[in-house]
Amino acid sequence: MTVLTIDIGGTHVKILLSGEKEPRKMPSGSGFTPLQMVKDVKMLAKGWNFDVVSIGFPAPVHNNQPVAEPFNLGGGWVDFNYEKAFGCPVKMINDAAMQALGSYKGGTMLFLGLGTGLGSAVLTDSALLPMELGHLPFKKKTFEDYVGNHGLEENGKGKWKKHIFQTVELLTAAILPDYVVLGGGNARLLKELPPACIAGDNANAFEGGFRMWSGPADSAVLQDPAIHKAARAMRKKKATAPKARKTIKSRGK
Repeated sequence: MTVLTIDIGGTHVKILLSGEKEPRKMPSGSGFTPLQMVKDVKMLAKGWNFDVVSIGFPAPVHNNQPVAEPFNLGGGWVDFNYEKAFGCPVKMINDAAMQALGSYKGGTMLFLGLGTGLGSAVLTDSALLPMELGHLPFKKKTFEDYVGNHGLEENGKGKWKKHIFQTVELLTAAILPDYVVLGGGNARLLKELPPACIAGDNANAFEGGFRMWSGPADSAVLQDPAIHKAARAMRKKKATAPKARKTIKSRGK
């Protein structure tokens, strides 16, 4: 089965066919509609024959269909019939979840995508859970207000980096993953990563699209020293974390 993976972004759309090495790219933008996307992708994929399509979409997705219009594209995405338009089976997930799936190496993984906002997903060997952790409250706003593009531009790189370290610490304490992958376009700005983190790669989105047709995660997990190093650091952090003290209040008679 040959898979065409489509990674939709606010400024560009990238596509790659399984078995090919070089992705192809085209512009998107604020007026970009699903009808235009299908038309442009078919032209861009000229010479490529595919059986199925995987789409990474920059908004929440449920049951292979967007549940909200994307912030930085045109409208009409929620009710569009993608399978009819492409003439073949189509699977769609959130773009951060697709990159997370392509980054997965085994165990329990938390993926955080640093970009316009904060993409997030949790993976195990049997499940992919797209999440919206960026909308959770943090300080006076939300996580993505501090670690997304707005926080980077408003607070500067130094505070932005500090907020990322705090975000990772809080979310790992709640989810208890074996390791964390920091992906998204802004991850490259971090010269130093938080403990138990490894750097992701935007190119992993294509691998995630291919894996969407073989299960929630790759069954042939590859051994990766960086993964094991991060997982060990996470386990060590859990083992040395101070235990919560129990406070016993006396009851008056």
